[in-house]
Amino acid sequence: MRRMRPLIALSLAGLMALSACGEDVAAKDESAAGSSGNGANNSAPAKDGGAITVRGCTPQNPLIPANTNEACGGNIMDAVTARLVHYNPDSAKPELDIAKSIETKDNQNFTVRIKPGLKFSDGTEVKAHNFVDGWNWGAYGPNAQQNSYFFEPIEGYDALQCSDDSCSAKPKADKMTGLKVVDDQTFTIKTTEKVANLQVRLGYTTFAPLPDAFLKDARNAKWAKTSFGAGPFKIVDNTATQIVLERNENYAGSYKPHVDKVTFKIYNDAAPAYNDTVANQLDVTDLIPTDQLTNDQWKQDLPDRWGLRPSGIFQSVTASSKDTQLKNSDLIKALSMDIDRETITKQIFAGSREPADGWATPVVEGYQKGNCGDLCSYDKAKAKELYDKAGGYKGTLTIAVNGDGDHKSWSQAVCNGWKNDLGVNCQLKVTPDFKTLRDQITKREIQGFFRTGWQMDYPSLENFLTPLYATGGSSNDGEYSNPAFDKKLKEAAAATDTTQSNKLYNEAERMLATDVPAIPLWTSSTAYGWSDKVANVKLTPFGTIDLTSISVK
Repeated sequence: MRRMRPLIALSLAGLMALSACGEDVAAKDESAAGSSGNGANNSAPAKDGGAITVRGCTPQNPLIPANTNEACGGNIMDAVTARLVHYNPDSAKPELDIAKSIETKDNQNFTVRIKPGLKFSDGTEVKAHNFVDGWNWGAYGPNAQQNSYFFEPIEGYDALQCSDDSCSAKPKADKMTGLKVVDDQTFTIKTTEKVANLQVRLGYTTFAPLPDAFLKDARNAKWAKTSFGAGPFKIVDNTATQIVLERNENYAGSYKPHVDKVTFKIYNDAAPAYNDTVANQLDVTDLIPTDQLTNDQWKQDLPDRWGLRPSGIFQSVTASSKDTQLKNSDLIKALSMDIDRETITKQIFAGSREPADGWATPVVEGYQKGNCGDLCSYDKAKAKELYDKAGGYKGTLTIAVNGDGDHKSWSQAVCNGWKNDLGVNCQLKVTPDFKTLRDQITKREIQGFFRTGWQMDYPSLENFLTPLYATGGSSNDGEYSNPAFDKKLKEAAAATDTTQSNKLYNEAERMLATDVPAIPLWTSSTAYGWSDKVANVKLTPFGTIDLTSISVK
């Protein structure tokens, strides 16, 4: 979800070391984490107790780990769930959390031992079967979970999938053969092929355990609004205007929060959240309007109350799979070469974005500069030549963005460039909120382009490629499919060490410059601000608010 330099993708040896010292928590050091800001009032002895408010947005789906794959719901799930692995809030380094150890000798057969006595927020104990049964439920095709794809490496996943889109016939099985419960604190994982970074992936929300109450009554409508996780908070209220969390009194993990209550106030526009923060009516916002970034106005409005965090966020625009004109790769390349990323990031984002030069961010280990080649270089003469060769775009080309995410300025700048340089009849299509845009994308209702962004799920180069561009990937919104690319991903996943794996992932990334599944725009540093009521405010390398560090003065 955010950027730092460099994040460590945990090797097998690194995780085996954690097996022996999984209780250790890395020191929380803002300077080491790569944040910057004028936070003279941000550091203070942490007090326990009190309530805070933070900026929120509308989740797209019910708050179920295997069905949450966007930031609005993800922010909530990060607070209420715990997983086998936790990503350090300063470095994003994977650390053992619920897991006591994760061991393997061949990157294909894994033995997981969990810590005894940990509980869900409903008071029931977290046991091995909560992982095994929960993952089987998430992978089972008829349950239609958007993140089902993340279980694909586990042996037997294919037998749980539907034979057609309507799932008219039951799958061959409802349990993956690669998962076995040994005892209450032990289970095993067998993957179809070797997976070099499986341990790193296990910190992603999808792999959270599910409580017995859910597994016995998964279709109950109440799960649309609440979630019994094993994390530091629990959901106590969920409406269209706010989602309220309270401290989970049953939480016994290593990441206990200081505050008792967190209210995510739902905003449909960046400006009101910003204004409320300036006026000390909102305690933390992780979204600063672009017009306030200009000339550093936000730093003046928030003296001693602002920060800038390099973050693992990648922004792009993706062509609708329904738009036949945009299947022309020369047309896509021409449009990409006619985006002045340098000017947009300087003038609109005031340097808080960096022009993308590939489909990953500098945050992750293995990142390689320049993987998209000329595709990401502004050259309107070459763009015009290629655009004409491709036959141009007939009719109105639209870019769909969500109105609550402050995307109008940059998308209008892109549109205007295409109009002026190439003669494209370009228009914006603005939805009222993120959920509406995501629903339209999921249902394949959009023509033209739509905004796509990726906040890394786990610190691995693979995470910027497989979910987004592998055939059938969980977040493959453009329905991109390239057998050679898929093959290279499998080779990289099966590599024996991180260096070789990253080399192969870079080769796969460079393939994307040929038929361009998404046009890279920029990577992000996240600007954020806070009220004078709170201290110790920081963002993680994923660009999310670290709710466990914040305290009330």
